[in-house]
Amino acid sequence: MNSLKANLVFPVFLAAALAVAGAALPAPAAAEELQPLSITLEGYDYPYPVQFLPISIEGQDLRMAFMDVKPAAGKDDGKTVLLLHGKNFFGAYWKDTIAALSARGYRVVVPDQIGFGKSSKPDIHYSFHLLAANTKKVLDQLGVHEVTVVGHSMGGMLATRFALMYPQTATRLVLEDPIGLEDYRALVPYQTLEAAYQAELSATEQGIRNYNKNYFVKWQPEYEQYFAMPALRQRLSGEYPRLALSAALTYQMIYEQPVCHEFNQVKARTLLVIGQSDRTVVGKARLPKELLSKAGQYPELGRRTAAQIPGAKLVELPNVGHIPHLEAKERFIAELLDFLK
Repeated sequence: MNSLKANLVFPVFLAAALAVAGAALPAPAAAEELQPLSITLEGYDYPYPVQFLPISIEGQDLRMAFMDVKPAAGKDDGKTVLLLHGKNFFGAYWKDTIAALSARGYRVVVPDQIGFGKSSKPDIHYSFHLLAANTKKVLDQLGVHEVTVVGHSMGGMLATRFALMYPQTATRLVLEDPIGLEDYRALVPYQTLEAAYQAELSATEQGIRNYNKNYFVKWQPEYEQYFAMPALRQRLSGEYPRLALSAALTYQMIYEQPVCHEFNQVKARTLLVIGQSDRTVVGKARLPKELLSKAGQYPELGRRTAAQIPGAKLVELPNVGHIPHLEAKERFIAELLDFLK
């Protein structure tokens, strides 16, 4: 392992925005009070049982974690919803969405992509095509042949790619504040892995907390369990450089593999749910000053994307940030269930 891989110490997607994470937060607990957490989240409880699918990629034997939640007793309608997490997230943050869907009779499959959550963290070439193919293997293993695929943030980019690759499987598509509604290559200067490593060295505990707060219009203490705390504890793991490297590689995947130019090819019936206060940009800290007020304008991006996807329905949520299924939980679930009818 070269010196870069051995010393990369903080996920690139987080660090890219640390310079614009501004709001002050209460003083965090001292680092020595935190207990290390493994990079595959052993010791971190998920809301439902976790299974693993063995996958071999580039000669490496890996495991892909997923939850397979059955419908509530007596409610099975024979339909399945696939939930895809974002870049700085993992399957557990779908807890309330899973419960609502299961209660209404849906089977719910929630993978942790390779490189994320409880899944393996390999040094491989990451691509949305690969992640989509891995996800299809999970569904095949479970005997699921048709799904509504719901993607949040980076999961929206993956959900789009999945729908394009497997139109017979993804009959409906839900995009929740997806990143990639614009081509970041045209906005954000390219950053090498070496340069990203240098940026990571300046990351602080307070910066991590501030960045996570910026996902929301109104921060709630309950969000801590999904964001800042796991990230801070994983940094204390002896295996943390491996997680940091996979984070850097998946940042490059997002930057280099846009899906926004293919929205007009989506065949699945589509719902877009857009928090109107979301201003997420991948690599925002490196945006030229003249573009700061133009990039990441989710109200405009949502309307433009809805116009590109044939027949798409757009739901705009005022005063909501990047994660509607947490910040506007009841409204998000209501819109999702209505779309699934």
